[in-house]
Amino acid sequence: MAPKSDNTEAIVLNFVNEQNKPLNTQNAADALQKFNLKKTAVQKALDSLADAGKITFKEYGKQKIYIARQDQFEIPNSEELAQMKEENAKLQEQLQEKKKTISDVESEIKSLQSNLTLEEIQEKDAKLRKEVKEMEEKLIKLREGITLVRPEDKKAVEDMYSDKINQWRKRKRMFRDIWDTVTENSPKDVKELKEELGIEYDEDVDLNFQAYADLIQHGKKRPRGQ
Repeated sequence: MAPKSDNTEAIVLNFVNEQNKPLNTQNAADALQKFNLKKTAVQKALDSLADAGKITFKEYGKQKIYIARQDQFEIPNSEELAQMKEENAKLQEQLQEKKKTISDVESEIKSLQSNLTLEEIQEKDAKLRKEVKEMEEKLIKLREGITLVRPEDKKAVEDMYSDKINQWRKRKRMFRDIWDTVTENSPKDVKELKEELGIEYDEDVDLNFQAYADLIQHGKKRPRGQ
């Protein structure tokens, strides 16, 4: 239910005085929707208040701009203004200090939240102790010369690795033979043709064939059981 006309005027007058800045009807109507006031009611109240001399207005074409009467406000003198500026500066300083305090507290809370709980620390400690024990047991076996990998398993892995290296070497050679034949009579630049066909060398993807091939020789030279 909309407020009565006299109550509407009181609401509008209070709003204009509180804002103390130029307002048009739409400004006031938007702000006073919370009081269930329609734009027409706000317009009527503004005109009534202006006619009664409780607020002032100026016309700009078809639009009216309303403002509170300035003679109702106490205008501070230069000394009072200086004091207000000083108080404002102190308040701004206090505000910055409060903001810094809040920021420090938030940082501390964030740091505490990122720390492990006692239960999590105990779980991590138990896990690390278990890993250390397993590594120590493995180290003892290695020092005693115990072979952790059966010779037949080691040979099977080495044979499979050697086979893959040989296949790699054969395919590199096959590709190079075909590629040399194609590019020998091609009018295009070799680099452009390579990019056009989407061809990548091992080196383009940071692969070094010789480094992998050398592992076979290193494995053969490694004394058994080490």
